[in-house]
Amino acid sequence: MSIERPNATTMKGNPLTLLGPALKPGDKLPDFTVADNGLKPVKASDTSGVRILSAVPSLDTPVCDTETRRFNVEAGKLGGKVKVLTVSMDLPFAQKRWCGAAGIEHVQTLSDYQTGSFGLATGTLIKELRLLSRAIFVVDQAGVIRYVEYVPEIASEPDYGKALAAARSLL
Repeated sequence: MSIERPNATTMKGNPLTLLGPALKPGDKLPDFTVADNGLKPVKASDTSGVRILSAVPSLDTPVCDTETRRFNVEAGKLGGKVKVLTVSMDLPFAQKRWCGAAGIEHVQTLSDYQTGSFGLATGTLIKELRLLSRAIFVVDQAGVIRYVEYVPEIASEPDYGKALAAARSLL
């Protein structure tokens, strides 16, 4: 049975329950398996280097669209030194279509649609909606989480400045 965190986030002011632990800096990135745009499984252990993991409800919503486009621009400025992975429950086909239409080249989208493994491992799975809440995790080369932001209101953007500063500090 998964940990339940009632009232851990809101959507337009309505409280929602998150499933899984509330991760904090110093925690090891937990194991999870998601699917890439070609339906190939990607495990946490398959990722390496400095990473920004951006959990979003759906790329087809305005805030998620804005957030992913912003991280794409910022990742481009970092010249490949930081990997940006955006995880949602969107189907891999929809993610691939969205990335093509949005011109996303520096962010890898991953789908948690099969088992919710990422959401349960990172404490971002919304019980009531089976979507991911908005959260940012910055992970160092050793797989240790160095920055966490669980955005309290899903319709709000994360603090890009703090996340990017945390990632840059690890280079």
